[in-house]
This record gives sequence, structure tokens and C-alpha cells, in this order.
Amino acid sequence: MNSVPSRWESLCASSSVLRFVDVNLRGIGQVMFQDNPLSGALFLAAIAWGSFAAGVPQVLFGGLVAVVAATAMARWLRVDPASLRAGLYGFNAFLVGLALATFVAPGPLLWVYAILGAAVSVVAMSATVHVAKTWDMPALTFPFVLVTWLLLLATYGFAGLAGTALPAAAVVAPFESVAATRLDAGLFVQATLLSISQVFLKGSVIAALLFLAGLAVNSLSAAIAALAGAIVAVITAHLLGAESDLVTGGLLGFSPVLTAVALGTVFNRPGLRVAAYAALGTVFTVVAQAAFNVALTPLAIPALTAPFVLVTWMFLLARPALDAAAADQARG
Repeated sequence: MNSVPSRWESLCASSSVLRFVDVNLRGIGQVMFQDNPLSGALFLAAIAWGSFAAGVPQVLFGGLVAVVAATAMARWLRVDPASLRAGLYGFNAFLVGLALATFVAPGPLLWVYAILGAAVSVVAMSATVHVAKTWDMPALTFPFVLVTWLLLLATYGFAGLAGTALPAAAVVAPFESVAATRLDAGLFVQATLLSISQVFLKGSVIAALLFLAGLAVNSLSAAIAALAGAIVAVITAHLLGAESDLVTGGLLGFSPVLTAVALGTVFNRPGLRVAAYAALGTVFTVVAQAAFNVALTPLAIPALTAPFVLVTWMFLLARPALDAAAADQARG
């Protein structure tokens, strides 16, 4: 299994074009923390399927335009070569492109807007890394959230851009209504899988399976964490009486999925104690998602992955206390 990545790496070393492709695929993979071009390729295939199946091919192209523009911008800014090669300056831009193509009406200005957002996301990433290193924190998807929020809010002030998919009712729960629909086995599976696919703003079961495959080829533990996080999120949201369409559509589960992968496999060594800690963070991310949905209703913009960023930062900042408690327990 290692021969294919080794062969690919040797090809990239001898070709600047393939290296550029490799960096962009890794950037797509890094949306879910996977520094692997094969993961990125499977994620891209999932997005292609979801976009064409839904009749919105511009979403796929928006992501591609943005990640390519971001890679070019990062090279121009001469960012850290190792971080660039690992795709760390591409994943936020890729999400910016997907989001803009999802929420903004198609047209020539959309592509200009996507390139602008991609370029600024690189600047925002550099700034976030610089500030976050003080606390030894990762940037996560904060640059994506910040840049996309500003770009989406600005559509209300520009006649040439229309956020046609931005009305609050399409993104935020009519929270005065409580779920009355029984979450049967079929809907439970659907909600679980769509919670995974909605990480990339896609509501597709097939796309979700491709995303899980993309995780598994690089990290089986990450794939398990994503699936477990989705299950925990769906159960939590339903037990709390969340609006049923949000639960079954995966719109309360995508940030918790990212939290589960981050806390359970990426920034902590997997184990029972870490699994419990990640589960707690995952449950609270559901609460944070609902809170952001309500808070942003007057602005008519989506929460995006802000709940994931906030909760994961909070739980990572608490790691010294967690590690100290584990050390005390081991000595005892």
C-alpha cells in the first residue's frame, strides 16, 4: 500500500505541475485533517457527485477555483514551504469557494468573489497562525468562517451580488417548532451520513460514503471518529428536541463531526479517556451549533463551522489540565 504514495511522491518531485496538483489535493484533504492527496481526491469525487447530483456544478468549480487561487497566493506570499506543501493554506480557501458558490447566485462576479475570498483566506490563515501560536493552538477553519461571513454579509450591500440561498429560514431552524417526527432507523442513518457530507456543504449519502473512504485511506481512526461523532450529534440533537429537518439534513451534525475528529484523533492520542473527552466536546458542539444558528438569525447568514472552531479551541486550551489529571492518576 505504501508503494503508491511513494511513487506519487517521486513523480511530484520531478514535476512542478504534479507538485501543484498534489498541494491542492492535500489542501482539500486537510478540510478533515488528512495530509494525503488520495484523501483529497476522494473528497473531491464526493463533492463532484454531490454537486452534479443536486444540479449545482458551480459549487464544485467554486471550490476548485478557490483552492487553486489560494495555492498561487500562498506561493506569492512565500509562506512556510512545509505548511504549503501539506495543504494547510488551501483548505480554508476551498471551503470559502464551496460556501460562496452555495449561497451566492451564479454569475461572473461570483468567480471574482471566490478568487478574492481565496486570496484573503491565505492572509487570514497567516494572521491566525501567528496569533494562535501564542497558545500553541491550530488555526482550524477560523479563516474560512471569518472571510466567508464578511463576504456573505457584504452581498446585502452590493447590487451585483445576490445571496439567493441566504434567507435564514433555509439555514437556521424555525426554533419555535419542536421535532414531532419519529427518528426511525432510516432517518437515523440518513442524518448520520448527511452530518458527515455537510462538512463540505453537501447533502448526499453517496458523498458521505466517499468522505468516509477518503478518511479511511489515510486514518482509520479518523473515519471511526467521524462516524461516531455524527452518531453522537444526531442522538444529542434529537434528544434535545431539535427541529427535525435540521437533524435529518445533517445541519446540526457537521461541526460536531469535525470536533470529534480533531479532539479524538488529530490533536490527542486516541484512547478511552480521549474518546470520552472528544464525546463531551462533540455533544457541546451540537449545543453551540444551535446557539450560533439562533444568534445569527437576524444577520441571515449560516453558522458555518464556527461552533467547531470555538469548542475545539476551548477543549484544546484545557489540555494541560487534562494531561495533569492523567499524570496524577497514573502516579496514584
